[in-house]
Amino acid sequence: MVCVNTASLAYYATLFHSLIATVVGQAVGSDPLQFTSSGNPILSDGSWYSADPAPLVVNSTLYIVTGQDTAAADENSFAMPQWGLFSSESPDPQGSDWTLYPDIGDPNTIFSWAAAGTAYASQIVEGQDGKYYLYVSITQADSPNNDPFAVGVAVSDLPTGPYTDAHPAGPIISQSIPSPGNSIQNIDPTVMVDDDGRVYIYFGTFGTLLGYELESDMVTVKGSVVEVTSLTGYFEAPWLMKRGETYYMIYAANNVSPDAVCTPTSYHACQAYGTASSPLGPWTFQGVILPIVSSTTSHAGAVSYDNKWYLVYHTADAKDGGHFRRSVALDELTWDDSATPPKMKQVNQTWAPQPDPEPTRNIAPRASATSDGETPVQYWIKALNDGVVRVNPLPPDMWCSYNGEASPASTALTYTWDQDVQLNGVRMILFSDQPAGSNIGVPPPASWYVEYLDSDASWTRVANATAYPVDVTDSPEEVSFNVVTTSAIRATLLASGDGSQYGGVGIKEWEALAPEAQ
Repeated sequence: MVCVNTASLAYYATLFHSLIATVVGQAVGSDPLQFTSSGNPILSDGSWYSADPAPLVVNSTLYIVTGQDTAAADENSFAMPQWGLFSSESPDPQGSDWTLYPDIGDPNTIFSWAAAGTAYASQIVEGQDGKYYLYVSITQADSPNNDPFAVGVAVSDLPTGPYTDAHPAGPIISQSIPSPGNSIQNIDPTVMVDDDGRVYIYFGTFGTLLGYELESDMVTVKGSVVEVTSLTGYFEAPWLMKRGETYYMIYAANNVSPDAVCTPTSYHACQAYGTASSPLGPWTFQGVILPIVSSTTSHAGAVSYDNKWYLVYHTADAKDGGHFRRSVALDELTWDDSATPPKMKQVNQTWAPQPDPEPTRNIAPRASATSDGETPVQYWIKALNDGVVRVNPLPPDMWCSYNGEASPASTALTYTWDQDVQLNGVRMILFSDQPAGSNIGVPPPASWYVEYLDSDASWTRVANATAYPVDVTDSPEEVSFNVVTTSAIRATLLASGDGSQYGGVGIKEWEALAPEAQ
């Protein structure tokens, strides 16, 4: 992974949706699996990773259709060979009984015109005819378009399948269908059958949201396209729904700026929403309902079940999870009905009970982190002390100073505690994508050193007994020094370069070590 400085959606596209999925074997076979969750994620043991959830209630059962994530721990690309389905008759964020159907279909088995893999975001909708329609994001084999992603529709008598192609002639939406087509990546379909039986579909990513009405056959596009431009920060993953007389559009927002409502880096997204009085808008932005989660992508859907509303979404919180090994979570969604239109309240994210943490000398997570310069927009200052060290990190998993040809010659990073602490060591887990001495990309730093804030409020170098290592490893040597009592420490990193141009400095984690484990 090259550490580059750009906040553009095109860069996000390069790292994510343009990476075609590979087919990897399932971990739990194809038979239904019954299990009891203890909280979020619903299935947290790492046996079957799931992403892009879409809920559906049929009688007394909640179904959640997802794609399966099968990427390796060090693989920064989507590997999504098929769709699966969770079901429960007693869903509860605190834990409940579930059944997992790990393979309700894969793209090229259901659709003769589809390529293998890329079982991306999908939704199951019950039609007026009592059948179940599966709308999917997949790639078209031998596509005539610049981008092969398309929307297909399959149909079944049961939510669990088997599904067959409801439109064997090909996709219902692509860059060339319906004519005259479009130039976007056609993914993330969301479909709603309104109270009057009329059907609506929205889709789109990288900041473009398009919508149509569908015929009652659930597959034929009718009328003209509607482009939505009024939903602040819209990025992808729309979810269309109705409550009472109000239409709601939940979506992943990515609007990085100094006054952004939810996204600290270009690699994060929150869940925001808008409202409308008709299914094709116009739409009015209302706010954020779910802040950023542990995965870079964010995808959600909401549903009413047994007089409660729930938001389903994915995170990286399962065992050995990651940005491409995500897992579905479920939390309650509540409303402020005193507002007009009624507002969604912010969802309180919950987790399954966790064991007590092991004692550690590293007290950096208790500090607040700052830098002496502006952090480039794709990196995250909180990554310095979040306790996460990934083998193959994406930009928000680390802090980096890389800013192209304007990367600084030196950078100071500071940890501040709200009271005095004792320290006698640090560890710096560095990242690089260039060799030592380079003045491009992100080489190891030329050198670095640590100071502490003394009793006179002056910065004083620690009396280190060991050297400051600049080798790039996830298990670096500790820099030991005489015990200091302080409320702040500062690391100054001198960048590699030739005096006219410098490389950036990348850090996965910076540990501040106390004399004794706490």
